[in-house]
Amino acid sequence: MPRSTLFRTAFGVLVAASLGTIAAPASAQEPRPREPVVTVTGEGRSDVAPDMAIIELGVVKDAKTAREALDANNKAMADVMKALKDAGIAERDLQTSGFNINPQYQYPQNENGENKPAVLVGYQVSNMLSLRVRDLSKLGAILDQTVRLGVNMSGGIHFTNDKPEEAIGEARKKAVADAMAKARQLTDAAGIGLGQILEISETSYRPSPVPMMRSAMAKDFAAESVPIAAGETSYSVNVNVTFALQH
Repeated sequence: MPRSTLFRTAFGVLVAASLGTIAAPASAQEPRPREPVVTVTGEGRSDVAPDMAIIELGVVKDAKTAREALDANNKAMADVMKALKDAGIAERDLQTSGFNINPQYQYPQNENGENKPAVLVGYQVSNMLSLRVRDLSKLGAILDQTVRLGVNMSGGIHFTNDKPEEAIGEARKKAVADAMAKARQLTDAAGIGLGQILEISETSYRPSPVPMMRSAMAKDFAAESVPIAAGETSYSVNVNVTFALQH
């Protein structure tokens, strides 16, 4: 065999042997067996009496000119805000949540029923106020008084808690207990043992206050203080828990 051919053959054997040596550990590695686990979702809920109400109140005024409508609205809203402060509502619990000036049009028709050009007939100014009432015993009287002073629109009422941390913590405990109970039911049904917790995460928590939505004009309110039913506020927590399974 010529020397050049012999050299190429020997080099090829050496390269192949080297590649085989390098690749051998990779091919020898076996995929790590997946640890058997079970993942469950637990839900917990805590119900607590609310201690605060959040209200949306508004004043709407119409006039021939924007200036007249604004002046009328400003006066009514100033009276409302003064009454609220006199009733013990703090500055931090009052916030303007909406303000609009809108032209008002009429759309006349001719004798043939065809639309004629729109006619500007005036302006409407609306001013919405969001307030937090921390003394629920005053809520009915506050609603009644604000209506007497010019409030003629309501965006709604909902009840909540100023410091819900304790209720949320209780809901978390119930959510974890619920997840553990579900995991035990699953493993008992499957005839296997339940191991230690490997992972736990909170997916969400959400308050679910009892709403009292209302959008009404002043004439719809009773002459006496508005009757109020606060009900309860529910706080829900969801958790995902992963357990190891015992062989």
